[in-house]
Amino acid sequence: MVITQPRYHSKTRAEYLIATGRVILSTFFLVAVWLDPSEPTRYAATTYGILSGYLGYSLVIGALTWRQGFGWTWLHLVTHSIDLLVFACLMFLTTGPNSPFFVYFIFILVCATFRWQWRGTLWTAAAAMCITLLLAWYPSNLLLDRNFELNRFIIRIGYLAVVAGLLGYLGAYEESMREILAMLSQWPRETLPQEPGTDGQGMLGHAAAILKAPRVVLLWEEEDEPWLHLLCWTAEGCSYEWKEPGVFGDIVADGLEQASFFTRDAGSGHFPVVCNTVAGLQQRYCAPLDTALVRRFNICSACVSPLHGEKISGYLLALDRQQPTPDDLVLGGIVAHEIAARLDHALLLKQLQQGAAADERLRLAHDLHDGLLQSLAGAGLQLAAASRLVETDPAAAKDNILQVQQLLASEQRDLRSQINDMKRLFSRRNTEEFGLPRRLEELAGRIRRQWEVACSVTCHTPAPRLQRSMAREIYFVVHEALINAVRHAEATTLYAEIRFDAQWARISVTDDGCGFGFQGRYDQDQLCDLKRGPVTLRERIDALNGKLVIDSSERGARLDITLPLIELGG
Repeated sequence: MVITQPRYHSKTRAEYLIATGRVILSTFFLVAVWLDPSEPTRYAATTYGILSGYLGYSLVIGALTWRQGFGWTWLHLVTHSIDLLVFACLMFLTTGPNSPFFVYFIFILVCATFRWQWRGTLWTAAAAMCITLLLAWYPSNLLLDRNFELNRFIIRIGYLAVVAGLLGYLGAYEESMREILAMLSQWPRETLPQEPGTDGQGMLGHAAAILKAPRVVLLWEEEDEPWLHLLCWTAEGCSYEWKEPGVFGDIVADGLEQASFFTRDAGSGHFPVVCNTVAGLQQRYCAPLDTALVRRFNICSACVSPLHGEKISGYLLALDRQQPTPDDLVLGGIVAHEIAARLDHALLLKQLQQGAAADERLRLAHDLHDGLLQSLAGAGLQLAAASRLVETDPAAAKDNILQVQQLLASEQRDLRSQINDMKRLFSRRNTEEFGLPRRLEELAGRIRRQWEVACSVTCHTPAPRLQRSMAREIYFVVHEALINAVRHAEATTLYAEIRFDAQWARISVTDDGCGFGFQGRYDQDQLCDLKRGPVTLRERIDALNGKLVIDSSERGARLDITLPLIELGG
């Protein structure tokens, strides 16, 4: 479909032009014969009649073409044959090979080129030459009384051959450009290899087909890595390796760093180097490529295009082209631009993957710090208390140990849930709900038992169904806020409340501790600028695109936290 549709529209436009040209030619020749019916006088009426009928035929075909834009191949062949027959008759009725209607053959050649490219030009030229030769051979005394001019006949045959050759070349060139445009629009999805030994055949193989090069070499450097990446494609396969920077010098000669160029002997300065610069095509004599690079790949003929990307720079070398032309420089620049974009995309994707992995590690570290690590600290305190009570109060010691067992079982369940969420297999399944109200109630109970404080949590039921990932984040935010209050602010009374609306989760945590190391009300931006407040909690809220406001005094503190539900849970 990618190729057929543009060809259809191109042929339709060509048919418009052919139909218009046919009407114009038939009209002018009809007027010419009507004004001066002298070639020959005996057949002027017949010629006039044929031209009149041909004008009517031209108008009918033109009307059909202009109204419907038909693209029927069989009709093109029929009209083309009729044109040939009419022009042959007109030449026969006038002066044969010397007829002024000979120019009609040029029109027919152009039509054949538009419709069938170089193949149509060749067979139409062959038919036109056969008709001209038959008219020259036909005995003049049977029908026409004219003098045969050999010199004019030879000149017209040569003229017809030259025009056919030029139009055939243009048709072949147009067909080649269409194929190249189709290939440019159909780049393979395969990315370039990221490790030595892997296959980049699809990408560079496609580039080699476009450039018609037996070998293609790609050299590039990444912005943040001190390596020269080298990828070589041949029909036998693709090789990939890393080299130290500078192993091939500057790769290209001075003055050619930003230019596309080609040469037929890259290892010598005796052959001209044609380069495409901002000032246009220029020619110079120099050794365009580094000697070590020429020896490494046994380079003779080369067409070189620079790569300019956001994160990469390098060169694309199309090797072993027999007759490179300035058109290859333009085409090489387009291919190099596409490859540079693909390299930039692959590098950006790699950086995004690394960033996502780093963010996930940071989130896991926060989860372990806010969950498991805090719980283990509390378990350690309870075990220490149990060890002191073993001899004096065995029942209390046993109760403490039982609470530690329950705590460890709960944390084991949470840890297993986190591991399952990180696995792609589990993340694609419909996971069960997090059970946020129940988990928060269990958290408040553990804090009361471990720290012997008053702690309560109220969680209002969210209006929309809360996503598991968002429920986990809310749980850890509340967990961190409560543990910070009891451990660092020495609070004895804690209260947390969670409310929901369509877009936000609003969390408030109050305590009666000694507050933070500052007095007053501060929002998240102010806390970041002053580097105050709970660092881990602040980082978690910031990662969730939430908002934090702290009101701190000597009598306690209040934390107002707002988390968006749509971005993370929507």
